[in-house]
Amino acid sequence: MIRISTWQSPLGPVTMAGDGTALTGLWFDGQKYFGAGLPDQTACGDTPVFAETRRWLLRYFAGEAPGALPPLRLTGSPFRQAVWALLLRIPYGRVTTYGEIAAALARQRGAAHLSAQAVGGAVGHNPVSILVPCHRVVGSGGSLTGYAGGLDKKAALLALERADLQNIFHFSE
Repeated sequence: MIRISTWQSPLGPVTMAGDGTALTGLWFDGQKYFGAGLPDQTACGDTPVFAETRRWLLRYFAGEAPGALPPLRLTGSPFRQAVWALLLRIPYGRVTTYGEIAAALARQRGAAHLSAQAVGGAVGHNPVSILVPCHRVVGSGGSLTGYAGGLDKKAALLALERADLQNIFHFSE
């Protein structure tokens, strides 16, 4: 049974979902794709993984690099899974571009090219906001583009991390 719980972040309420052992979702309430992948029946209540997630979020919103993630279980297509795995490699306080992710994924797959737009779709469907740092993906040249939670929240998260939008992370680093 999937459980859900709401927590009041400094940027507004977030809803967490989990299967008892891992976090399966975290969305800003009302964001695009809110609750995507949740089964028809869920139960409200707390779990140890929610407590661990709240501790992680408290450190994060205090402006600290919060350390190890709580257990995650991300459900999606193999392509989305591969994109989300790359998101997890973007260091705290750094940004990368959709094109950089596409190029890194193309190298992994031995392909000549992958679409940055396809990557953008996978980034946008990330089921665990903040922890899987889709907010660290920017447009070419460091422009703020696309964020399911809203560009205001993306800007606030990047400001919290003191991210330099011109210092693009390359996956070969």
